[in-house]
Amino acid sequence: MIWESFGAAVLGLALSWVALRSLADRLPAGRAVYPTGTLGALFGAYLTHAALGPGHVLATLIGAVSVGAVTLSLLIRPGGRRLTRSAAAQ
Repeated sequence: MIWESFGAAVLGLALSWVALRSLADRLPAGRAVYPTGTLGALFGAYLTHAALGPGHVLATLIGAVSVGAVTLSLLIRPGGRRLTRSAAAQ
């Protein structure tokens, strides 16, 4: 379980780095992205390990990357246009 956790944390950091490199204008600062990706991947590893049990290292790491990517996707802001208030809200 220790190696799964370490692998999930490394994969979460790598996923955060890739997200910051490709979507830098649509993500908040790196100090928010790196912990989010890492903690999302760790939670995904925990969740997958709890569901499948021991002995499924590859599936656990795939679950870690999946949940880490979903968690990072929650940080993405809309791009290209500014959000304006509707006439009814003003």
